[in-house]
Amino acid sequence: MNTLARTELRQRSDYTHRFNEQAGRHGWLRLTPAYSVRVVDELMDRYDGAARVLDPFCGTATTALSAAYRGYEGVTTDINPFLVWLGQAKTAQYSNADIASTQRARERLICRLRQGNLEPVKAPPMHNIKRWWSKEALKFLCVLRAGIEEESEAKSPERDLLLIAFCRTLIDLSNAAFNHQSMSFKEDGQLRLPIDADMEHIFCEGLRFVLRGAENNPGGSGKVVLGDAKNLPEVVDGQFDLVITSPPYANRMSYIRELRPYMYWLGFLDNGRDAGELDWCAIGGTWGVATSRLSNWESPQLSFNHPLLDAPLREITLGKNKNGKLLANYIAKYFNDISAHMKSLAPVLKSGSKLHYIVGNSVFYGILLPVEKLYAALLESLGFEDVDCSAIRKRNSKKELFEFDVSASWPG
Repeated sequence: MNTLARTELRQRSDYTHRFNEQAGRHGWLRLTPAYSVRVVDELMDRYDGAARVLDPFCGTATTALSAAYRGYEGVTTDINPFLVWLGQAKTAQYSNADIASTQRARERLICRLRQGNLEPVKAPPMHNIKRWWSKEALKFLCVLRAGIEEESEAKSPERDLLLIAFCRTLIDLSNAAFNHQSMSFKEDGQLRLPIDADMEHIFCEGLRFVLRGAENNPGGSGKVVLGDAKNLPEVVDGQFDLVITSPPYANRMSYIRELRPYMYWLGFLDNGRDAGELDWCAIGGTWGVATSRLSNWESPQLSFNHPLLDAPLREITLGKNKNGKLLANYIAKYFNDISAHMKSLAPVLKSGSKLHYIVGNSVFYGILLPVEKLYAALLESLGFEDVDCSAIRKRNSKKELFEFDVSASWPG
């Protein structure tokens, strides 16, 4: 084996070791594909000594957690309070005492469940909640949620770890299918009603998985901050060496809609209007009230304009589809918001810092939207240098759809 091959094999082995160490926390809610972890990890391989790493779009805190496992300081922001809570739980340091205390809380909780002396909480006011969970599953979840409240202190490590296991159980017991971009529901004939003992076992297995991840503490620090990525100087402190992020794609996927089971059960939402308001403030959100507002939205005078954007907007607006104007407004607002975000980056970047945006292009009614080229044009218009677009993988069966790494440097 030649030297180059040995080096590549060693790098792959190092990555596998790191991934195995990190997989527990990255997979706590099954919201972080292994592919995403690999992309972030490989990008960080290029920058030894990137002391401060920023991700303006937290998601499930992949970048912040990966930075912390390397001994760096990872800072990430999100406008969604549930994702901020999850990110803080994932990047936290857990002592042996925390693990032991959580195990004792689990034992007390299981004892209470079997004794049947817990007063269940009310099911959250989710629309059509019985489509999500069977009658038996709902009853168990309401009792389990009550037991977690009684057997752990608010804002304690034990409460966080138990709630993460609860969130895993929510989805394991649900009728929702998450094997494609947007969730769907199983048909009536596919539903299985688990018995109480099975549901208890599902929760306990979920908690064992969570605790295994909690035992492996990162060497660095992760900080997760609630805030708007369109106004970073008011959200984060100091300056950063490296930005690795994956903003919401321009595909009308609502992350609030996808996350609402967790958000309702954990008290981050209690009505649909608030969900729509949050989606309107987020980049790319179009759920509920956000959709109705898009119909009358007008682009600000100083918004981002570019021939690569103008042509698709014109074609989509003038197309035969009755929602053409709505979708054109969605796309225009999306890039207006991304432009505001990028303009807010400069004050928080060190001279010579590097940026990587992982983005996907989109197709609307057969019209290709070259998102990666528009990101590159935005960065160049704002004074960033060494701007480059690299395709990193095919997204699905549609031949036009790819994910790209749009990279750049800040001259300072």
